[in-house]
Amino acid sequence: GTKGSGTTPWSRGGDGRLTLKGAVREVLATEMLEALGVYTSKTLSVFETGERLVRYDEPSPTRSAVLVRLSHSHIRFGSFQRHLYNKSHDDIRRLLDFSLDNYLPELAELVPAERPRALLEETTQRSARLVATWTLAGFVHGVLNTDNMNITGESFDYGPWRFIDAYDPSFTAAYFDHGGLYAFGRQAEAVHWNLCRLAECLLPLSLEDDLGSVLEGFRAAYAGALAEHFVDRMGLRSRGSVEDGALMSAAFGVWTGCDLPFERLFFDWWGGMFSADRASRGPISSAYSGEAWQVFQDLLQSYEAVAPERLEAPYFEGEAPCTMLIDEMEAIWAPIAASDDWSLFYEKINAIREMGACLGLRARPK
Repeated sequence: GTKGSGTTPWSRGGDGRLTLKGAVREVLATEMLEALGVYTSKTLSVFETGERLVRYDEPSPTRSAVLVRLSHSHIRFGSFQRHLYNKSHDDIRRLLDFSLDNYLPELAELVPAERPRALLEETTQRSARLVATWTLAGFVHGVLNTDNMNITGESFDYGPWRFIDAYDPSFTAAYFDHGGLYAFGRQAEAVHWNLCRLAECLLPLSLEDDLGSVLEGFRAAYAGALAEHFVDRMGLRSRGSVEDGALMSAAFGVWTGCDLPFERLFFDWWGGMFSADRASRGPISSAYSGEAWQVFQDLLQSYEAVAPERLEAPYFEGEAPCTMLIDEMEAIWAPIAASDDWSLFYEKINAIREMGACLGLRARPK
């Protein structure tokens, strides 16, 4: 495979090959993201090549692998940027037409003059939802550049990703991101910047005002997707965008004011007040107090659970939510590296899928 295809035998180290550890990390990330309702690529297979790689950003030599990724599109923002750099406006148009005809067929009947705006508008809506679902999964991409975003709004090619433990907007995943360019709290900003670069590529085929008005809609699309996905993650029935947004804002107030584990709120209070007794018996019940918490609870009172019977599932009878923090990742990798023992890996995959089946979140592009 080559960069830009569905088969991805390379790594962020730049030597053209992927480490087995990197492949394991991506499998776990995609499984977790899908379970949490993020529209993501799938890992079709992983092959170990038998090579011993020498790398400069991790202990070497290390094991090499080929990862086969399955997604709806391999057209990246960077695919358009390459043609813009070469001043190949005809190639931009051909790529635009190919993208709509093959990946966004609902837009394929548009006349040429309408196509650039339509592609940008669709991709903006999808990208806004993508970063909103990352945020509510507590996910930090790692290397969120234009080559790691595609037109269909799928999550892929993460680099040194992380899931946050506690809410921290400044948290970064990549060891080399010293300035916090792709920090957890700046991911929406980074996605918007990337969309602006895509718009630049389409500008030779369109009017600046047409594309500019689309980009101005990103912030509202992101806020709307955040509120919508928050109530989904909480297992609640929507009360409309205004009330849902207020409930979500109150939750961020709770996370900001204490060291409450990010995923714990969703676990303890899934289904809203149906979980009040269960949360009061939980190991961190004392964290649910104070002014910020009272604001959140007052708003929560008016919400109905979508499927309260799911609280009887074994997942919610456990003591803690299923998570995929970096220490867990390292613990899963250690026996694989030492003795080719994959038992913890498969146990975690099964646990993630059980959680996903219980939560019932539907990953969708917008």
